[in-house]
Amino acid sequence: MRSRKCLATLAVFFLVISFAPAAWAELKLPAVIGDNMVLQREATAPVWGWAKPGEMVAVTFANQSQTTKADDKGLWKITLKGLKVGKPREMNITTTSRESLTLKNVLVGEVWLCSGQSNMAMSVNRSNDSAKEIAAAKYPKIRLFKVARAKAAEPQTDCKGTWSECSPETVANFSGVGYFFARDLQKETDVPIGMIQSSWGGTPAEFWTRREVLEADPALKSLVKRGSVLYNGMIAPIIPYGIRGAIWYQGEANSSRAYQYRTLLPTMIKNWRTDFARGDFPFGIVQLAPYRYGRNDPACCAELWEAQLLTAKNTPNTGLAVTTDIGNVKDIHPKNKQDVGKRLALWALATVYGEKDLVYSGPIYKSMKIDGDKIRLSFDHIGKGLEARDGKPLTDFTIAAADEKFLPATATIDGETLVIHSDEVAKPVA
Repeated sequence: MRSRKCLATLAVFFLVISFAPAAWAELKLPAVIGDNMVLQREATAPVWGWAKPGEMVAVTFANQSQTTKADDKGLWKITLKGLKVGKPREMNITTTSRESLTLKNVLVGEVWLCSGQSNMAMSVNRSNDSAKEIAAAKYPKIRLFKVARAKAAEPQTDCKGTWSECSPETVANFSGVGYFFARDLQKETDVPIGMIQSSWGGTPAEFWTRREVLEADPALKSLVKRGSVLYNGMIAPIIPYGIRGAIWYQGEANSSRAYQYRTLLPTMIKNWRTDFARGDFPFGIVQLAPYRYGRNDPACCAELWEAQLLTAKNTPNTGLAVTTDIGNVKDIHPKNKQDVGKRLALWALATVYGEKDLVYSGPIYKSMKIDGDKIRLSFDHIGKGLEARDGKPLTDFTIAAADEKFLPATATIDGETLVIHSDEVAKPVA
């Protein structure tokens, strides 16, 4: 009698399983394709996933319907084109074996990737005025996706993470820089903004660069053994998602190798642009926060700043958000992330979104000229002219003769230039 009951129970179990198609479903999407996502407007917006090998897959969204065939590994991809901003919509995905998925609350707008190390990872709840900022973060047209931290020896096809509407309940643990950037952009453009955060504290730029790219450059080959693990685990899984551009806050972990960074950062940018296949998409760099890096050696910070500046000057469609005046020399993680996000947003509004008359940067060093016992500095981005913001004398300038011993100097505004001088340096060179 007991054995008959067991057999009956097993029969019911297998019957239930046989009528649970979701348990055996082959149709699958990567984490970055899901409810609440933002798709890039007025450009290509890839949608991809997996199904049974050889099966036909249909994707319908915003009056577009496309069909494709899964390859012999089950991978499929379609590309939506020219999407326009509108109300939240559903996306329907079906297969010839009648499997289906419906994604809800999908918007079309602008998508940005925010990446780097701890200052990009630093969340809203650790930024200035965090309680006030979190309570006010009611922006349903901003959507947030946070890639879970993951290292991998080889490029991965998926990651962990979910899209969510920006709200006081969802924003606290998201990147402060990423959120404040998105908030300012959304207010100015009135367009939905999707932010994908992929960041990890304490990580050098080589971690975020594909192995083959490092191997191809003689100046970077020494980094191959320890490189690529975060590109594999946290960038590859979101490729080829449609993005407008990227913002990057990193460099602390490379400050002791600043000269190498002159090659590494532009190489990483080119790597990402190639792999996302979106041309020279906009790439905003946050200047390293002022701090005594490298065992209190000020040269480490200065040389890394220069590497970032040279990257911004020499790499197409790349910008620099200066932070020297909004940092804290005693804190490697300054809490003022609002101004960092604002300066990145100003750069994007002026150079990406067409607000041509916007003064989006403070003065950026352009050139120097030796003028007797003085040095005259010229700058880009001077707006209507140079002035001291607080009306006080300029500080923190140094000057050196051929012995390369930098001494404190006075700096005086002279028209559109600065004149640097020290009575102790008769023949300045730097």
